[in-house]
Amino acid sequence: MSSPLLICYGGSFDPVHNGHLAVARAARDACAASVLLLPAGDPPHKDNTHADALQRAAMLELAVAGEAGVLVDRRELQRPGPSYTVDTLRELRRELGSAAPVAWLIGSDSLRQLHTWHRWRELFDLAHLLCVQRPGAGVDAAQLRRVAPEVLAELEGRSVPPDTLHAAPAGGFAQLPLPQLREESSTELRRRIAAGEAWQSWLPPAVAAYIVRNGLYRDRAAILPPSSSSDRP
Repeated sequence: MSSPLLICYGGSFDPVHNGHLAVARAARDACAASVLLLPAGDPPHKDNTHADALQRAAMLELAVAGEAGVLVDRRELQRPGPSYTVDTLRELRRELGSAAPVAWLIGSDSLRQLHTWHRWRELFDLAHLLCVQRPGAGVDAAQLRRVAPEVLAELEGRSVPPDTLHAAPAGGFAQLPLPQLREESSTELRRRIAAGEAWQSWLPPAVAAYIVRNGLYRDRAAILPPSSSSDRP
């Protein structure tokens, strides 16, 4: 009998919002899996995130309190240097063993940039890749062929349904369908907070209260997106 699947969902979560939570729940339910949310550590350049690592992790823990099958893992905050996915997966493999099924959850935008990630081909030796699929649209092979042909070539022969990822430890590629488009965006949230516009409905109430209590994202600089990815080239 195969083991339950573990899905890892990394990011800056600056801040976490209802869209992030919807993706985590969809992955959990579609794959009968547990989901780990892994906030990235503070990047080398201070302007890459707007709340610090401990604040972002605290907001995540408030967001998932009482949420079955969704947990926060702080390992990337405790490791010096960039938050490389391959290093995180190697740590998990040492803990879980070689036979446990593991998947890394990414968005389609990250899939188009996968070839820029650190030791990206090794990811398939360590985990499956689960890509969030926009409603009504799968992975665009023509676009991948244009912008990342090496990624498209690597995916060839790896596609499986998401509910079968538990059957092998690593190496598969699946698409996670979302029932509807999500309007939430961390960049837009920061802009709304800094501009004094309505924003609290995009967040769990406990996270909104934490942001107010700690005065986060009020600086006008918070309306700008991070200058580079928190993970991963």
